[in-house]
Amino acid sequence: MSTIQSYIKEHKERFINELISMLKIPSVSADKAYKKEVLNTADFVLESLKKAGCDRVETCETPGYPIIYGEKIIDKNLPTVLVYGHYDVQPPDPIELWSSPPFEPVIKNTKNHPEGAIFARGACDDKGQMYMHVKALEYMTNTGNLPCNVKFMIEGEEEVGSESLAWFVPRNKEKLANDVILISDTGMIANDIPSITTGLRGLSYVEVEVTGPNRDLHSGLYGGAVANPINILSKMIASLHDENNRITIPGFYDKVEELSKEERTEMAKAPFSIENYKSAIGIGDVHGEENYTTNERNSIRPTLDVNGIWGGYTGEGAKTVISSKAYAKISMRLVPNQDWKDITQLFKNHFENIAPKSVKVVVKPHHGGQGYVTPIDTIAYKAASKAYETTFGKTPIPQRSGGSIPIVSLFEKELKSKTILMGFGLNSDAIHSPDEHFGIWNYLKGIETIPYFYKYFTELTINK
Repeated sequence: MSTIQSYIKEHKERFINELISMLKIPSVSADKAYKKEVLNTADFVLESLKKAGCDRVETCETPGYPIIYGEKIIDKNLPTVLVYGHYDVQPPDPIELWSSPPFEPVIKNTKNHPEGAIFARGACDDKGQMYMHVKALEYMTNTGNLPCNVKFMIEGEEEVGSESLAWFVPRNKEKLANDVILISDTGMIANDIPSITTGLRGLSYVEVEVTGPNRDLHSGLYGGAVANPINILSKMIASLHDENNRITIPGFYDKVEELSKEERTEMAKAPFSIENYKSAIGIGDVHGEENYTTNERNSIRPTLDVNGIWGGYTGEGAKTVISSKAYAKISMRLVPNQDWKDITQLFKNHFENIAPKSVKVVVKPHHGGQGYVTPIDTIAYKAASKAYETTFGKTPIPQRSGGSIPIVSLFEKELKSKTILMGFGLNSDAIHSPDEHFGIWNYLKGIETIPYFYKYFTELTINK
C-alpha cells in the first residue's frame, strides 16, 4: 500500500464527514434567498484551505459572491499549479423528485457505486470534486510530499455565469500567475475506464418573453380572436429545429468546427452501449441531429434546448384564461469557433423576426462562454495521463465533454495558461438533477490521483 493510500485509509471517515458538512449548506447562487448560506460555504472553504496547509488564505471581495484564494509557495523556482473550483450549487428543484432531502446528505449504494455514494445537491458538481483537491493538499503538506507551488481560486457563481470571476481574473493576473490550471468539474467514462476531458462546449443562455393582449383574457369571450402567447411561443420554439433536428437559425452553423473522419473514428473507440444509455435514463430511443452518433451529438455538435417554459394558469383545477404573457429559458451549447455573443445575437434577431405581429417579443441574454479544446501533447496532459495510469492501472482515454465551463477560455485569454480537466464523476451521478450523488470510491480515488499529477508535472517540467 502506497503512502497516499495509507493516509486515505487512516482519514477516510473524516474526509467523508467533512464533505457531508459542506453539502449540508445550501449554497444556491441563483436564488438570493440563499445568500447567507452561500457566504457560509465560502467561509467553510476558507477554513478548510487553512487547515489543509495553505500559508496564505483570503476572502477576495467581488461585485458578487467572494472568491476564496489560497496558496502554498515552497520555492518560486518550482512550477505553480492553480486549482479552480466552485462552492455554489444548482437550485434543488424539483424537490419532490428527490428520494431524500437535497441538503441532508445520505449515503446509498447504487449500481455504479456499489461502495456507496453521497446523495446531495452539489455532491459531484462541484463540492465533492473541489474538496478532493483540498484533501490532496492536506496529504501533501502533512507528509512532506508537495513537490511544487499550489494556488487555489474557488468561486461562488459558476452556476450563474461566473460574472464576478470574469471581473476578478483580469485584475489579479500576478496573484494568479501559474504554469497550469487544474480543474475537477467534469467526469470520466466509468470507474474502470478513466478518461481526461479534452474539450468543452460553449454556452449561450437566454430568456424569452412573448406578450399578446395587455391583460389576461377570458378564453370563451376572446378565444380564437386574439393571439394566445403560449400557443405562439410553442410554435416559435418548435420552428427552431427542422425535420433533421438541425437548428434553423440563419448563420448558426457558419463557424461550426467539422471534425475529420479520422478524428470521429478515434472518438468512436470509446466504450459505449446505446442500450445501456437508453436504459439508464429511461427512454425508448435516442434523438438528435441526423448523421451523427449519440456521443457526437452530445460533445462535438451544437445544440438548442428549452430549459423551462411557463405562462397562464398552472394551479389546481381549471381557469379558462388566455394569458397575457408566456416565457421560456433556452440554452445553446456551442462548439469551438462559435462565439457565444455572436450566437446570442443571431438567436435574438431570428426569434424577433419570426414573431407574428399579433405579439411582442423580448429576448433577454443571461450568460455564456466560449468552447475549449486542450491539446494532448502538453506536459500537463502527459502528467495527468501518467497520474491516472498510476492509480487506475490503465491509460486514460481523451474525451470531449458536452458540458460547459465558460471560464476555461477566460483563463487562457487572461492568464495565458492551459487547463487540465481531471474529472472523477460519472454521467449517472445526476448533476443538475434530483438525486445528484458522488461515489465515495470516486471521491477517494480523486484524492489519491491528484498528488501524482503534481509529482509528474513537476518532474516533466524540470526535465523538459
